[in-house]
Amino acid sequence: MKQLQKICLSISGITVIALLVGLVMANPAVWQPSAVALAVSFAIGIGCLSALKNYQYTAWIIVAVVAAMVYPHAFLKWGPVDLRNKWLILVIVQMVMFGMGIQMSIRDFSGLASTGKGVLIGLACHFSIMPLMGFLLTRIFHFEPEIAAGIILIGSCSSGLASNVMVYLARANLVLSVTVTAMATLAAPFLTPLLMRLLAGTLIEVKFVNMMMEIIKIVIVPIGAAFVHDYLKRASPKGKKVTAGIAVCCMVWLAWQYLFLWDVFSQHFSDPALQSASVFNFLTGAFIVGWAYHQLYSRFPKIDAYIPYLSMFGIVYFTTVTTAAGRDNLLNVGLLLFLASVIHNGAGYFFGYWLSRLFKLDKNSARTIAFEVGLQNGGMASGLAGTMGKLATVGLAAAVFSPWMNISGSILANYWRKRPVEDKIIQYPDNLSSQS
Repeated sequence: MKQLQKICLSISGITVIALLVGLVMANPAVWQPSAVALAVSFAIGIGCLSALKNYQYTAWIIVAVVAAMVYPHAFLKWGPVDLRNKWLILVIVQMVMFGMGIQMSIRDFSGLASTGKGVLIGLACHFSIMPLMGFLLTRIFHFEPEIAAGIILIGSCSSGLASNVMVYLARANLVLSVTVTAMATLAAPFLTPLLMRLLAGTLIEVKFVNMMMEIIKIVIVPIGAAFVHDYLKRASPKGKKVTAGIAVCCMVWLAWQYLFLWDVFSQHFSDPALQSASVFNFLTGAFIVGWAYHQLYSRFPKIDAYIPYLSMFGIVYFTTVTTAAGRDNLLNVGLLLFLASVIHNGAGYFFGYWLSRLFKLDKNSARTIAFEVGLQNGGMASGLAGTMGKLATVGLAAAVFSPWMNISGSILANYWRKRPVEDKIIQYPDNLSSQS
C-alpha cells in the first residue's frame, strides 16, 4: 500500500504539468481529465506523508468537488436513476447517520451527571452563535434567497461525529463532547425547524412540522437503530428474546401497512396524522434494522469498524451530487461561499471557546465546546436540502462548508494537541478511542 501511495504521489506531480499545459492551451480535453487525475492521485498519495495523512478523507471530498465541477452531468443521472431523487437522498443520509450512531452509545448520556453545566453552555452556544452568524453572513454577502437559507440551515443543524474526533485528537474533554453531540442531536428536530422558521422564513417556505418530521427520519430514526444494536450488545438473554419479539411485531405491522392498512389510513386520516403514522413506521423500521444489524454483528464482530466508511461514502456522495447540481451557482458564488464558511467556522471556534471561559469552564472543556460549536452536521443539512428538492441551492452551503470544517478542525486539533493543558486527566471511552 505504501508503494502504491508513493507511485500516486509521483503521478500527481506529472498531472500538475499536464494540467498547466492544458490550461495554457485552453484545451478542455487535456486539462479536464488532468484535474481529476491530479485530485485522485494526490488523495491516494498523501497517505504516505505523515504530515498530511490525517487529511486523506478531506482530499477525497476535494476529489468529489473537482470531478463534479469538471463533469457535472456524470453525477446527476445514471441510466434511469436520478441521483438527486429525494428517497435515494433519504436512504443515504440515514446510512450516514447510522454510521454516526454506531460510534455513539446509550451510555454517552451518563455524562450528563458530571458535565451538566458544560452541556448547557455547549447547547446554548451551538444553537445561538452558529445560526445567528449564518444569518449575519447572508446580510453581509447578499446571497440569493435559497443559497442564503442553506447557510442558515447548516448553522442551525446539530454537531456531528466530526467534533468528537477532533476533540479526541486535541486531547480535550471527550466525555463532554460526546454528551453535547448526543443532546444536540436529540434537540435538533425541535430547534432546527424553529431557527429556520425565525431566521430563514422570509427566504424560503419553512413548514415547521414537516421539517421536524424529516429531521426525525434523517437523524433520530437511524441513530435509534444504532442504539437498539448498542442495547443488544449488553442485553440479557431474556432482553434479547423480548427485542426479537418486538422486531417480529414490527415486521408484521409494516407488512400490514404495505398490503392494505396504509390505504385505509390515507382515506380516513388527516395529513398531520398521516405524517405521524409515517414517522412511526420509520421508527418500527429502525427497530428492525437495529435488530437485524446486531444479528449480522454477532456473526461478524468486526463489522462495526467498517460502518464509518459507509458514512464517509455517503458524505462524498452528497458533496458530489450537490456540486454537480449546483455547478452554475458555484461558479458565480463559490469564492464568496468559501469565505463565508471560513468566517462562520472561525466564529464558532472563537466564541465557543471564549464564552465557555467566561462561564468558568476549564480550558479543556472550553476547547471541547469550541469544536462542538464550530463543527456542524453537514450530512444532516445536505439531507434536508435533498428532501426539500433544493440540493442545487439550499444544499450548496453544506457542500462548501463541510470540507473546510474538516480541514480547519484538523489544524486546530493538532495545534491544541501539541499544547496540552497541564495536570488534567481526560477519560476516553473505548468505542471512540479505538477509531482514531
